Amino acid sequence: MSLRLRQVHPSLLPARRFMCSSTSPHPQPPPLLITRHDLEGKPVAESSNKGVIVTLALNRPEARNALNKALVTALNNAVSSLAQDQIARVLLLTSSAPTKAFCAGADLKERANMSPSEVSSFVSSLRALMDGVENLPMPALAVLEGGAYGGGLELALACDMRVAGPKAEMGLTETSLAIIPGAGGTQRLPRLIGASRAKEMMFRATRIGASEAHRLGLVNAVATEEEEGGVKGLAARWCREIASNGPVAVRAAKQAVREGMEGSLAPGLEIERACYAKVIPTEDRLEGLRAFREKRKPMYAGK
Repeated sequence: MSLRLRQVHPSLLPARRFMCSSTSPHPQPPPLLITRHDLEGKPVAESSNKGVIVTLALNRPEARNALNKALVTALNNAVSSLAQDQIARVLLLTSSAPTKAFCAGADLKERANMSPSEVSSFVSSLRALMDGVENLPMPALAVLEGGAYGGGLELALACDMRVAGPKAEMGLTETSLAIIPGAGGTQRLPRLIGASRAKEMMFRATRIGASEAHRLGLVNAVATEEEEGGVKGLAARWCREIASNGPVAVRAAKQAVREGMEGSLAPGLEIERACYAKVIPTEDRLEGLRAFREKRKPMYAGK
């Protein structure tokens, strides 16, 4: 199913349903909505060179954004395109209907009708999606409202950061269905919150709330009831802050952390030195120095 561009309010509130063209008497909305915003949070056209904040909104509210073939294909296509995007500075991954769920996990109704070979192929595409999100050159921020279970939480774990609404709930509950997390959850969750806590969540198939997730370090922040714009407002502010920093430096910092975490300290320090060397000859670094000297806000060009 093709991806469609839709402009939304700069506060990044959930987009309304957008019906795609179809010969069916009951046309279905696209499973994924894509929007772009500038540094001020204002919506821009897909082709605009000012679209530094990219939002991918899961759009299957009737199924609580369960991951079916169409949605996973759309996400993989969008992430593959984003990996080559030289303008984008940050990805915001969210839901078009946050009160229902961020993502309920795999679409078990669709899964029940799959052959073993089809299940294997689908899980492979899920794994490719998680790896693709994790390896994006720019930071990815997941906004968790409602539930994030199974593959839905695995998708959030593949992002660099996660922020949650006060009523968010999450868990890797696959063992209750006699399976295990199969898209990276058994590896990413313990690296984030520790092996013992991760085992407890998986063995007991427990669901935890936003405050507990924050205490464990699973989410970076929880929006309060009084937060202006709620968790979407919080996420929008974070994205604007990230996008306003030197894009070459932000990408290099992500690369240094990602690659450094894969080995011991000594190789990690060498990776950091190599990434640091990338930012020294950039125009952005000189602009940062000029702006500091002139006591103004820097205007980074990503060069």
